[in-house]
Amino acid sequence: MLMSTQASRYAHQLLEARALAQLMPPLSANGPLSIADSYDVARCIADIRTAQGETMVGRKIGFTNRKIWSKYGVSEPIRNPIWTPVFDETVRFSVDNRGLQSLTGAMQPRIGPELVFKLGCTPAPDASIQELSDCIEWMAHAFEIVTCPYPDWKFEMADSIAAFGLHGLLIVGEPKMLSAASRRNLGEVLAHASLSLSCGDELRSAGFGHDVLGSPLHALWHLHQLLKEQNQFQPLQEGEIITTGTWTDVCPIKAGETWTSAFSGVSLPGLTVSFV
Repeated sequence: MLMSTQASRYAHQLLEARALAQLMPPLSANGPLSIADSYDVARCIADIRTAQGETMVGRKIGFTNRKIWSKYGVSEPIRNPIWTPVFDETVRFSVDNRGLQSLTGAMQPRIGPELVFKLGCTPAPDASIQELSDCIEWMAHAFEIVTCPYPDWKFEMADSIAAFGLHGLLIVGEPKMLSAASRRNLGEVLAHASLSLSCGDELRSAGFGHDVLGSPLHALWHLHQLLKEQNQFQPLQEGEIITTGTWTDVCPIKAGETWTSAFSGVSLPGLTVSFV
C-alpha cells in the first residue's frame, strides 16, 4: 500500500511533467504500484487541481475498447477499463463540429474518437442499466487527445491511471438531446453503430460501438458500478460529462494535420479538427 506522502509526491511529479511537457519514467519503475495505489495518486492530483482553481466537470473512461487491450501494458496486457476525473481546463466545445487545436505542450499526442454522455440527473446507487440510461440528458461525439508522459507509450495499467488516465484534452461536438423513446434502445443502437476516422483523405481507422465494452452505455454502467467500490471518490452526479472510450485504436497526431470522423447507424454528425 502506498503511503499518502508518496502518493502526493507522485502526484506532484506527474503534474510537473505535464506542465513542463517533460517525459518521465513510469511510476512502476520505482517499485510495485497497485491499482488501488494509482487511484490514490489520482485522488491527490484531483485535490491539487481543485485547490488551484480548476473545476471537475466529469470523468474519462479509458481502455474500454477490448480490441486494443493487447497493445498496451508491459509485464501483462491491460484487460480492464480505467477512469480519471476530467476538469474544465481540458474540455473544449467545437463550433459547427469543427475546430482548430494547438498541440503545444502535448506529450506524444494521439487521437481517439469517442461518445460523450451528459447526465441530466444523479443515478441512484442501485440504478439498473435502463435507469442509468434514463439519467442521460444528451450525447455527443468527441475527439479525445490522449497524451503520455512515459517514453514510447510504455507503461503498466496502474501507471496509466495515475497519469491522468492519459487524458490530455476533450473536443466535444454538437450535443444531441435524447428523448425517452431514444433512451429505451440507446445501448443497442450505439452497439450497432460504426465510425470511420480519417486524416486528410486517408482512412486511418474504423470501429464499432460494440467494441466499447459492448456499447458506450455499458461503459458508463461499468463506471457506475466501479465507483461503488471507491469511497474516496464521489459517485456519478447530475451535470457530469462522461467520455466513454475510443471506438478505434488511438492514432498519433501532429501539427499540420486535419482529422475527420463520420458515423453510420446513429444520427450524430462527425467532427473535423485541424491541429497546429
